[in-house]
Amino acid sequence: MFEVHVLASGSDGNCAVIQLDDEAIMIDAGISCKKTMELMGKEGIDHRSLKALLVTHEHSDHIGGAGPVSRKFNIPVMCNKATFDCSEIGSVEYAEIRTMGSFCVGSMNITPLPTSHNAAEPNAFLVEADGRRVLVATDTGKLTFQVEHALKEADVAVIEANYDKKMLAEGPYPIYLKRLIASDTGHLANVDCAEAIKRTMRDNRQIFLAHLSKTNNAPDIARETVAEMTGLKRLQIDCLEFQGDTRTLRVRG
Repeated sequence: MFEVHVLASGSDGNCAVIQLDDEAIMIDAGISCKKTMELMGKEGIDHRSLKALLVTHEHSDHIGGAGPVSRKFNIPVMCNKATFDCSEIGSVEYAEIRTMGSFCVGSMNITPLPTSHNAAEPNAFLVEADGRRVLVATDTGKLTFQVEHALKEADVAVIEANYDKKMLAEGPYPIYLKRLIASDTGHLANVDCAEAIKRTMRDNRQIFLAHLSKTNNAPDIARETVAEMTGLKRLQIDCLEFQGDTRTLRVRG
């Protein structure tokens, strides 16, 4: 069984677990260790299956609980050196990885891909097992060539749809922050996410919209925008609906 468990996704914290039978990896730990354990229990994830914590970048909504999670579950933190040096997560077991350098955790082959975000060396992750592929790609102002190629190959794509352009423009954020979010090193808008999905269209790919802004987006708006622009049915596009919501996606080959 190959599954993706989305435990948290958004500016309040991000955390996902990818599980292959009795082995699992966590991608980001941006919520407290206590909350992580609670949501893992809700999704039926045995913490003993966790083999590593992969970190995409050093922002607090991705690493806020990384130190405690690593120590509690006795698992290494895996990220590139630039990210680790900026993370300040305390004393943990650290295993260095390199962007575009594939490595294995158990039976899963993992490739860190470069993203375009205002962080030291941010990554997305492509996870492969038994000929099936999962892409987790958030916090990127545009899709890099490598991420777009992985999106085309993915059976499950957890991809950022952070903001609605009209909501951001008319919203409460200061001008400098609006410009950063909308820049090539900020976040991905709903329409840009939809265009990328359309460019890389393939049959039976599962789409999960991630990292939705609670100020500049809404689940219905994100799903409707992507559905309209891609021709996909809304039922084929998933996302978390409310605080504390979780989701499990089974990866079909």
